[in-house]
Amino acid sequence: MDWLVDVSYFFGGAFLANAVPHFVSGMMGRPFQSPFAKPSGQGLSSSTVNVLWGFANFVLAYLLIACVGSFDLHATDRIIAMGAGVLLIGVVSARLFGKFHGGNSPTGS
Repeated sequence: MDWLVDVSYFFGGAFLANAVPHFVSGMMGRPFQSPFAKPSGQGLSSSTVNVLWGFANFVLAYLLIACVGSFDLHATDRIIAMGAGVLLIGVVSARLFGKFHGGNSPTGS
């Protein structure tokens, strides 16, 4: 059942990557999209909501990475599984939220 551990690391990486923009935006005092906004994922949530949501994502990432199996930074398959989760949520987030922040234009401006 080793593949279940890799699936856990994949989702741990996704939660880890999702935590960063929410937590940082919140710490900067900036509103940001969150699942709790109206409409969900499009409207803006307060900086406090984003800090809390980012922290919850950090906790979930920790539970999925550090508490499942035996995570080893030298185990290539583990790093690839976690990195794939980070990359996937990063690309999906860039595509979804780029339309709100000007990130989907070909020139980047």
